[in-house]
Formats: sequence, C-alpha cells, structure tokens
Amino acid sequence: MSKLIEIGTKIICVGRNYANHAKELGNPIPKEPVLFMKPTSSYLVNGGTIQIPSSMQHLHYEAELAVVIAKKARDVPESSAMDYIAGYAFGLDMTARELQSSIKAAGLPWLLAKGQDTFTPISEMIPKSAVPDPHNLELWLKVNGEVKQKGSTKDMIFSIPFLVSHISSFVTLLEGDVILTGTPEGVGPVKPGEKITAGITGLIDVNFNVEKRSVPVSN
Repeated sequence: MSKLIEIGTKIICVGRNYANHAKELGNPIPKEPVLFMKPTSSYLVNGGTIQIPSSMQHLHYEAELAVVIAKKARDVPESSAMDYIAGYAFGLDMTARELQSSIKAAGLPWLLAKGQDTFTPISEMIPKSAVPDPHNLELWLKVNGEVKQKGSTKDMIFSIPFLVSHISSFVTLLEGDVILTGTPEGVGPVKPGEKITAGITGLIDVNFNVEKRSVPVSN
C-alpha cells in the first residue's frame, strides 16, 4: 500500500454504480450515487490473507477501481474534480452477503457486512499520469485461476469527476482518502483455502489468500 493511502482518513464506497451489477442483485438502478463508508482498519495490503469470520462460510468479492485523493476537497466543481486525484488503485470490497441481506432487510447500516478487518484488500497506488483514461480500464478477478469477474470502467453509471464533486458536497475529502467506485457484474463467493488473483489489465495485479479467521480461546 502506498504511503499516501496510509495517511487517508476514510474509505467512501459507491454502491450499484454498474447497471448489470445492480440487476444481478435485484436492486434498482440508482438515480444518484449510493454511498457508504468503510474504516481504514479494513485495509489489507497486496499478498495478505483475507480472513473470513469464524461464524461465516464464505465472503463475496467485488472488484473495484479505487480513486485516491490528492488534497483537501470540499464543494469541488465537476469540471475541476480530476485536479484533486493523485492516482488510482485496484481494490476489493469484500462483503458478507448473507449478513448484508439481513441487515438491509432490517434497515440497519452495513458496517458489519462490509467493514471488518481485511475486508478492503488494495493495491499500490498507480499515479494519475500513468492512467490516461480511468473510464476505459478493464477490471478482472480470478478464483483459483478461474475467471470470475471481468468488466470495464466505461460502464460506470456515475463518472469519477461526478463522484468526487458529489461526495465533496457532503463530506470533506482529505489527502489519501479513497473512493471505491463500484463493481461490475460477476460477484460471487470465495471460501477458505481459495486464492484470489485480480487487477487492472496492463497496470497492476494483486493476489490474496483466503482463510477462516481463528479466534483466540480465552483461558
């Protein structure tokens, strides 16, 4: 993980930003961004181990383009939003889907389903200068070598400049903060003992092992 991401104060996530993903989960297409937050304690560096809570059998993977903020941003016009971006990264929004479904049904926040330790695996930052068009990137993910998810950022419903502008109208973005911009279709489960390899074609690859979290036994 880059030093810039390490100093960030928050992770802001965009739900249902790809129409086909919204449809595969039976959700309506949003008219404005669906936003939620994850704690920075959920970060996991490349090569680490995703931990499935002892009470769960699996998690769902969600491959996403992460936007890394360069400087303080508040009420940023969409026309200048790209000036506030330092770079990009590949991120995973690991999700306890069954727990999320029950939480949603009860009208409760998603923290326990999205924000536990190791639930935000992330790559090193790619400088903005190395990404000529962030709206034309291929995201991919494999489980045990089998392609499970592949999609393009060109299919985002809400563009990156719009997201930065929209979010900064409600929340001050600070240097190192990360926006996870949503996932394309193809999400699914991963179980203990499996391995995720994923990335952004031509830019960066990541790999993560998946294990069941062991809970220390108290004396």
